[in-house]
Amino acid sequence: MVRVRRTVLLLTLAVCLALGLSCCGGGSASAEDQDATGSGGGLAPLPVPQAQEDPIEETEMKLWIGEIEVPVSWEENDSVEAIKELLPLTIQMSTYGGFEQVGPIGQSVTKNDRQTTTHPGDIVLYAGDQIVVFYGSNSWAYTRLGHIDLTREELTDLLGNEAVTLKLE
Repeated sequence: MVRVRRTVLLLTLAVCLALGLSCCGGGSASAEDQDATGSGGGLAPLPVPQAQEDPIEETEMKLWIGEIEVPVSWEENDSVEAIKELLPLTIQMSTYGGFEQVGPIGQSVTKNDRQTTTHPGDIVLYAGDQIVVFYGSNSWAYTRLGHIDLTREELTDLLGNEAVTLKLE
């Protein structure tokens, strides 16, 4: 009896497997099942989505220290957007404390100050109307604007010796 059940089970599995393979196989198809390319299977290939250009181009702010354009990763916040509305800006910076350059932007913009410890390369808004660029560290309440992607040594060379002109476009 066990032998009969095993044989029936094996035959049932073999039939199911054969039926499953015949449905998925590349056998001949009727003319109705063929797609526009003439291949069988009845399914036309899906169209490849085309990249569409966004009609609204986002403005990426650029920063120059003196005549050198520096790479910046900007924050996504209301203060950065408000500064973009003021572009182009030229800001006369002054050294302060041996770790930062600070300069007025000419008017107050939206701020969201939080107590923070800055690091070399950080760009922050101070008091809503001044930009500060750090080549050292400090703890105070600032609104983060971005970060210059340079080493501490490169930042010190650019910012540490004398007052600089900062340009935003």
